[in-house]
Amino acid sequence: MDVEYATSLDAVPRAEWSRLAVEAGNIFATPEWLCAWWRWYGGRQDALIGLVRSDAEIIAVVPLYVWWKRGLPILRFIGHGVSDRLGPILPPCTERRAAEAIASAFDAIPLRRFILLAELVTGQQQFGGLAGARTLYTDASPLLRIEHASWDDFLKNRGSNFRQQVRRFPRKLAGLGHVSYRLASDPLTLDHDLDTLFDLHRRRWDGATTPFLLAAGLHREIAACALRRGWLRLWFLEIDRKPVAAYYGFRTGGIEVAYQGGRDPRLTKYPLGFVLLSHAVREAMNDGIAEYHLLRGGEGYKARFANTDLGLETSAVARGVDARLVLTAASALRGHSLGIRRRFIDRL
Repeated sequence: MDVEYATSLDAVPRAEWSRLAVEAGNIFATPEWLCAWWRWYGGRQDALIGLVRSDAEIIAVVPLYVWWKRGLPILRFIGHGVSDRLGPILPPCTERRAAEAIASAFDAIPLRRFILLAELVTGQQQFGGLAGARTLYTDASPLLRIEHASWDDFLKNRGSNFRQQVRRFPRKLAGLGHVSYRLASDPLTLDHDLDTLFDLHRRRWDGATTPFLLAAGLHREIAACALRRGWLRLWFLEIDRKPVAAYYGFRTGGIEVAYQGGRDPRLTKYPLGFVLLSHAVREAMNDGIAEYHLLRGGEGYKARFANTDLGLETSAVARGVDARLVLTAASALRGHSLGIRRRFIDRL
């Protein structure tokens, strides 16, 4: 295998990059997502893009950048912060050459000393073992692998309480007015639809400025691109044509992800989120989608829909004496709370 490191995302052939992202089943690995992230957050940072080739074919892309602090180079994956899944862009590591690609890419990083902070890498990639990394913490990433012929078949395999709520909750909402669902599809009204999404999200969190709202500009760019490409899944639950809940997600390569949402806090006694998510999952099943990803976090409502967990690992690996000392200090926090470990990482 041949590995080269470039200093720009433009060095990656788009067609091959897109193919790898689809094979990986990861919207957050697409050129559209990562190039938008770089425009918004890359600034004057130094990109370090690994291209792994086998017989002249690119089989993996490793999108890193150098985040300098305290004189020690810290490498992170491009896309961190707003992406729910990071890591090398390649098919699952069930293929031997994919595993070899990860190991080769790590060995070829052109720096004598560094810490590579590998955040939110799926366990399927076996990154930690292949790069000799230390696991710092793990995150749940529930998903529903759709193995049922229809929504009705899916419901038969859920508990009776789940089935009853799927049928009863929309009827309860109907007491407030006409219940309908709308999928954003018009480029001319997309900005207004995104305004509605951000407003519902802000109100859901009592006016707080959440990370999602801080990245509103990025999401406007991504949503517009996703709509053009047929990827955008921006659903609204409406009562008498007034939006009361929203789900913002994407669909690519037979996989759908529910990224973020919001709801009207005046209707907290009504299960708006459950009703809208049920509708979105049902539509995904009707359209033949293979997987519905609920993304990072082990919230109880996700467990009601999911039947497996992708598992996301945050690990780190060091090269150089001083880098290894810092990493040893971070690893000593493994017995502490998850919050303490994450704060340590944020301050590296």
